[in-house]
Amino acid sequence: MNRKQFLKESLKLGVCSSACYVLNAVDLSAAPPSEQKTEAPKDFEKEFVQNFLSDLMDSIDSELDEKTKVRVMAGCGRGCFRRFSFKQDLAKQGEGSLEKLIDAYKKNFEIWKDGDLVHIRYGEVSSGCYCPAARYRPPKPNDIHCNCTRATHQTIFETALQRPFQVDIVETLRRGGKTCHFVVHLT
Repeated sequence: MNRKQFLKESLKLGVCSSACYVLNAVDLSAAPPSEQKTEAPKDFEKEFVQNFLSDLMDSIDSELDEKTKVRVMAGCGRGCFRRFSFKQDLAKQGEGSLEKLIDAYKKNFEIWKDGDLVHIRYGEVSSGCYCPAARYRPPKPNDIHCNCTRATHQTIFETALQRPFQVDIVETLRRGGKTCHFVVHLT
């Protein structure tokens, strides 16, 4: 915009705002929108983050193929393992020994070995999803968020026992189950 256009537009703005003031159409004494108190900042931020996560999860679910969805959510599960010391502590307590790992898990989960499988369950019936990132979104029949938790358990086992493991989702609350139940394949 050249100087002449700038001055012309500025003048229009000045005339319009002056007319609004004279006609009492705008309360110039009111605080600007950024300073008006409409809701508490933390409530706004919480709602913003919840909406963002919902939009992100819906986009992942609708835009990506199944293999990519699982990989993206697995990355979140590994990040969750790295972020929370109680998850790392499980791996440390079970380092090098499946029996010690199972004992460490027993402090917070139902866990049992059945042949070449280890079952991890969040009780026979769970009252709700434990993940704060999922708690405020409605569940879906094949909810991709459950792959995050699956990958967290996979990371705990792989870190403790220093080898790869396959972990399957048996059922989850978010997918319509009565609890969350995962199975670790030992072979």
